[in-house]
Amino acid sequence: LVFVAVADVLAGVIQLQATIRPEAKAVVAQLQAQGFTLYIISGDQEAPTRQLAAELGIQHYFAGVLPADKADLVCKLQAEGHKVCFVGDGINDAIALRKADVSVSLRGATTAATDTAQVVLMNTDLRQLHTLLQLAQELDQNIALNFGVATAFSLLSGGSILFLHFKFA
Repeated sequence: LVFVAVADVLAGVIQLQATIRPEAKAVVAQLQAQGFTLYIISGDQEAPTRQLAAELGIQHYFAGVLPADKADLVCKLQAEGHKVCFVGDGINDAIALRKADVSVSLRGATTAATDTAQVVLMNTDLRQLHTLLQLAQELDQNIALNFGVATAFSLLSGGSILFLHFKFA
């Protein structure tokens, strides 16, 4: 709530409420279908954070969290063996973005968030997370394949020299 006063007299109250991005529910559902566990770590009060979590279908949330405590929660999740991808857009997220295994922000976010994040989504559409995760998975598969081919070639070459006495010019 924001209280508005004129000449030291209460003139009114403005209630601020976070709006959910149009694509957020679909992105959350898609990430959960892929087996990701999602958390909301928010500086907002308990009631609006709980309502946001319920609307998005996210079971785990933390409300009233200070910026340094967001980073501590990221470290706690990592200590429990989780790989953490933190998506943030505010100055209050900068420390947590720095601590996360992967950090993502959006174009138009605060400078502190975009300067700290490892990935900045330029289209400001959260559906790009799916593309980002798909590219990361394909890169991982490509690296594994290349490592396997290089290892096999090295073993074949070394074995040929040692056991078959092949000579290479």
